[in-house]
Amino acid sequence: MESQLMWTPGLAIVAVAVICVTHLIYRWRNPKCNGVLPPGSMGFPLIGETIQLIAPGYTLDLPPFIKKRVQRYGPIFRTSLLGRPIVVTADPEINNFIYQQEGRSVELWYLDSISKVFKQDGEARTTAGGVIHKYLRSITLNHFGSESIKQKLLPDIQRYVNKVLHQWSKQPSVEVQRGTLAMLYDFNAEKMFGYDAEKSSENISDSLITLADGFMAFPLNIPGTKYHKCLKAQKKLVNMLKGLVKERRQANSTAARGDFLDQALRDIDNEQFLTEEFVVNLLFGILFASGSVSGSLTLMFKLLADNPSVVRELTAEHEAFLKQREDPQSPITWEEYKSMTFTIQVVNETLRLSNALPFLLRRTVKDVNIKGYTIPAGWTLMVANSALHLNPDTHKDPLAFNPWRWKEQDQYSISKNLQPFGGGARQCAGADYSRVFMAIFLHTLVTKYRWTKVKGGEICRSPILKFGDGIHISFSEKA
Repeated sequence: MESQLMWTPGLAIVAVAVICVTHLIYRWRNPKCNGVLPPGSMGFPLIGETIQLIAPGYTLDLPPFIKKRVQRYGPIFRTSLLGRPIVVTADPEINNFIYQQEGRSVELWYLDSISKVFKQDGEARTTAGGVIHKYLRSITLNHFGSESIKQKLLPDIQRYVNKVLHQWSKQPSVEVQRGTLAMLYDFNAEKMFGYDAEKSSENISDSLITLADGFMAFPLNIPGTKYHKCLKAQKKLVNMLKGLVKERRQANSTAARGDFLDQALRDIDNEQFLTEEFVVNLLFGILFASGSVSGSLTLMFKLLADNPSVVRELTAEHEAFLKQREDPQSPITWEEYKSMTFTIQVVNETLRLSNALPFLLRRTVKDVNIKGYTIPAGWTLMVANSALHLNPDTHKDPLAFNPWRWKEQDQYSISKNLQPFGGGARQCAGADYSRVFMAIFLHTLVTKYRWTKVKGGEICRSPILKFGDGIHISFSEKA
């Protein structure tokens, strides 16, 4: 009897604990909502379904995390990543609705693990609305928009691409994803703040590649993990940019250079939200994002290697307009770029299949009602724009590489059915620049170089597009 009485308080504590844990699990799996939540599972407490999201999938199709749940729940479902409630939408109609709600019921957002990469002095600036967003878009378009491309960037891109391909031709082979990342980062850093990869003591592209490699890794910040290396690279790069900004400002010579950094520093006197710290964050964010088409360029090599008829038509197109020139060695003009009909079709098709940005993130600032569901305020929206590109109702045989599918489509149809850079007010300001860069890269490749795939090419989405051990290409200059 005494023994039974001794155990009674212990059993009571255990019972209370079990009830509390059960209640917490129930609340976790059944979040509060002033309506009907989309179907789905919240996964395990704290980590949610994060591990399933970053599990690799070896396909050009939708990331397995999204495809499996679309098949189970439909094109809109709920989940949880790193303890944050999320609604994923693979419905093009809902996606367009969300794009149009920018600044009304939704705002730009990043997962906490991603926001941490962009933190400076404990503060994350990964959202920007109103005046700030207008400024960011304006300064980016001013230096990387269509007018800047026409006036000065076209010959600079061609010069740099040819320089890089020439360097590659002197090597036995090149792992092209790393190579194209370095090319994009170094060139864009040159245009933004005068960086010279050959003279600088800081290797910006190495830091950015390390950062990119751990960007979507599981956020385990212990030595040896990709995420830990990512944060170290971020800190190193931010410190370098801070030094650059202070040096440039103290030199008081911003009017002489006319680059991206000069404009940002001049604008500090005119825009209340601009500070040196904000300029550093601006440089870091735009420079990091500028490597996003590397996956598309890398996939392009695989697609071309598997489709020699596309290479033949590309080569014929570029050789034809070279023959029409008085000087075949002169830089490409804007008119020539616009005449690259088949090249632009190849770029479109590569962007459609690569889905370098497999999803975009937004956060609801108030309850959003759509198609009978309610998405509560404060929830994250994961917009799977890749679902539009791989929808068989929109694109026949969607996993096939078929540049000719764009031949008869007008500009309205293309913009409606191809959104690799997002949509609405937040469409990437560097969209035109990325397309031009890919086209000039193709032009230089097919007119001046021969290339063969040496090894590799296994596609891996985790969920960002990667290529296993990489795609290794051997280059040689044409006689």
